[in-house]
Amino acid sequence: MDIQTSTGNLFDQKADTYIVYLPTNNRPLSGETAIADRQLRGAISQARTNKLFHGKAGHFLEFPTPTRSKAKRIIVLEIEDKPNALDINLLRTFMGTLSRQIRATKTDHIVMAPPSGAWRNLSDSEYGLAVTEGLVLGLYKFNEHHTKSDIESSFNVTLLAKSRSQLAALSEGVTKGKILAESTNSARTLGNQPANFMTPTLMAQNAESLANKHNIECQIIEQDEAERLGMGSYLSVARGSVEAPKFIILKYHGLPRRGNYLTLIGKGITFDTGGISLKPAAGMEAMKWDMSGAAVVINAIAAIAQLKPKINVMAIAPCTENMPSGSATKPGDVFYAMDGQSIEVANTDAEGRLVLADGIAFARKNGATRIIDVATLTGAMGIALGNVRVGGFSNNTRLWNEFENAATTTGEKYWRLPLDKEYHEQIKSDVADIKNTGGRGAGSITAAKFLEAFAGDTPWIHLDIAGVMNITSTNGEWVKGMSGTPLRTLVQLALNRARS
Repeated sequence: MDIQTSTGNLFDQKADTYIVYLPTNNRPLSGETAIADRQLRGAISQARTNKLFHGKAGHFLEFPTPTRSKAKRIIVLEIEDKPNALDINLLRTFMGTLSRQIRATKTDHIVMAPPSGAWRNLSDSEYGLAVTEGLVLGLYKFNEHHTKSDIESSFNVTLLAKSRSQLAALSEGVTKGKILAESTNSARTLGNQPANFMTPTLMAQNAESLANKHNIECQIIEQDEAERLGMGSYLSVARGSVEAPKFIILKYHGLPRRGNYLTLIGKGITFDTGGISLKPAAGMEAMKWDMSGAAVVINAIAAIAQLKPKINVMAIAPCTENMPSGSATKPGDVFYAMDGQSIEVANTDAEGRLVLADGIAFARKNGATRIIDVATLTGAMGIALGNVRVGGFSNNTRLWNEFENAATTTGEKYWRLPLDKEYHEQIKSDVADIKNTGGRGAGSITAAKFLEAFAGDTPWIHLDIAGVMNITSTNGEWVKGMSGTPLRTLVQLALNRARS
């Protein structure tokens, strides 16, 4: 799909489909909707009279046009008619739903223009961003391994502006929206791949390809180098697998000097059996998504590199499988992390925090000044917050507030949870400095407390995405499969920090 911007009158454009907007009240039609109604010989007004419109924001009707019209059809999208009703997140969701409807009609080209009215609550740039993200995200489909899948039709989009200044703003939003949505879809594809098609080695190859494409510095730490660096916590997880672990480091330099990195760390367990603490068989196939954090941070830094903010960003993805075997870590074993802390592995299925511990330790030794880790860390988070919000933890309120502010325009939702010092008692070990599980109570919090021990005084956020990693049904811009959350918030945070 190609999304372009242009200037002109909507009804002068040759296209398959025009899109216009209809407020949900019964006020007289105005603007382009009134013109469309005249072209349709009153069909929109008649549909209103006959209550074919639902009076619900996001609902739309399709009307065939007269023979002499330059378009084949007009889609009328209902928007709630009250001040500030149309925001960036609603519009993105509407466009996600509409994208699949348009694809089903075998349309080649649609044309639309920003609406006007008191209910409009977004700039022209935000309009271009939301429309683009909604369309690109909503059309995503993973069918790579379907040998008889239907060829999906595609369509082009033109967003019309009424002036050069509006055109520039629309174009800016479209460009950003393409980068964010395509990067999210790239992360989705990594996550949706079966584990035999997305091993640590293939994850590293994907990262190298993105680095070469977007002028990002890339380093892959192999197992022998990880041993030399003292990454005992990370390597303890890799012991049971025949797949070589890959510790991926990507760096984007938007500033003249190196260092001072906003650092994104993603859990990269490309398949998680639980190790010796073996998971139940039912549902284990979903553990291919346990590398979602790594997929997100790798593609987030690729998006950042394309947007070119004046900030330094580092992405770290410790990748490995967690498998049972004769050489696998046993419950009760003790290992030493890169920063020297000793860890009792009480449960080998609490492995994500082990790879992140060395990820955080490496980051702190290599110029990280702010750290955000992203991980499908605990099933308890899905119980606590379901599949709506990401659970967040932080040792720095200022950084958390910056992160929440970045999230306001992404449609990705978060909820901050506590890190009271009393919770640390649950992860004290009799044989080591710390143990990797604190029992059933407050499981997500004790996992975060474990990571906090490695973050030290560096401003840090932990995002537990276990509840939102897998979308179970398609709705709006959210398509069944790997979600891609929180990629767009991470990118927006980098953009905001570059401007501050």
